Amino acid sequence: MNLISTRYSFASAYLKGEEARSIMSDHIDGLLQRTKTLQDMLDIIRDTDIGEYLNEHAGNLKTFDDIDDMLWRYVRECIDRLRRFTLPAAMSRLLDVYLKKYDIQNIKNAVRGIMDATPPSAIPLGTIFDEGYLDDLAAAKTFEDIAHVLVKSGLGDYGTAVNTIRENDVRSVFEAEFLLDGLYNGVVARTLKGMDEGAIMTKAFGIVIDLANIQVVFRSALMEGAGSFGEFITGGGHMLSEDTVRELFALKPNELAGRLENTEYLTAAQETLKNYEKERSVTVIDRVLEKHRIKLLRELLSPRALSPSNLLWYLFVKELEVRNLRLLFKTLMDGIPPSDVRDYVVTVS
Repeated sequence: MNLISTRYSFASAYLKGEEARSIMSDHIDGLLQRTKTLQDMLDIIRDTDIGEYLNEHAGNLKTFDDIDDMLWRYVRECIDRLRRFTLPAAMSRLLDVYLKKYDIQNIKNAVRGIMDATPPSAIPLGTIFDEGYLDDLAAAKTFEDIAHVLVKSGLGDYGTAVNTIRENDVRSVFEAEFLLDGLYNGVVARTLKGMDEGAIMTKAFGIVIDLANIQVVFRSALMEGAGSFGEFITGGGHMLSEDTVRELFALKPNELAGRLENTEYLTAAQETLKNYEKERSVTVIDRVLEKHRIKLLRELLSPRALSPSNLLWYLFVKELEVRNLRLLFKTLMDGIPPSDVRDYVVTVS
């Protein structure tokens, strides 16, 4: 923790102020219970930073695509605001590496677009976007085209993963995506090493990896005919080694919670199994684990002061806001009562 840096003091004060203006549980309750029109939703979140931004551009919000585009514009504005500050060097490095996750998602979308012969969605964040090549990526017709865009963007290492894909081979796509995630996780780990409170943030990313592995384990255990996923285990977890995760694949669903008894994930496992028994739907896996992911990250990162952890939590909060609003706006625009997706909305408070 850097107690003397005015840059850290200013950045931390700003980020804490922004956190206080994020969408809270009261806003979500209102969105779920009292919305029949787009304007209802905008009025309920008017006192938040993202709500203020959307209300300023309300005249341009006619379709869900308009809303989706505006939400991502808002996130870009948030990032641009941060970059206009003189951030501590560690925060700047963290911001740069974190945003590469959107490069990974855009690459995956481009690959799937080629496999499905459909136009891929593109998130206007990350290095590819900053370098001006996102349209080229979306227009790629072959995997070689994607790799070429990545080289031009300075992300040639990720291109090596794309080049492993074999045409019309779904398994090779899955393997390439797994390799892309591994490359990104390696970049994150190297960036955090030696950084102020790097151990705290490494733990945060480790929790994310652990829960992603647990998600795969539960899917394998609960989905009949899902096949074996044991070879696709992400390394770098906080409490679960790769060998431990492999052992979980050999267990029956009712044995999984007991095996996680001495970890931070016991409650999540118990709740997943309980809800599955009631609903008999694998969607409970994503819903329950996402809720616990945010809870664990909030407890770890939100109380920190004067450190890059403030920025990491802020980025998680912005992601969650966009995720929730995309879901709720889409539901409303499709004529579905927002209350129907209550179980899929996760809040930070």
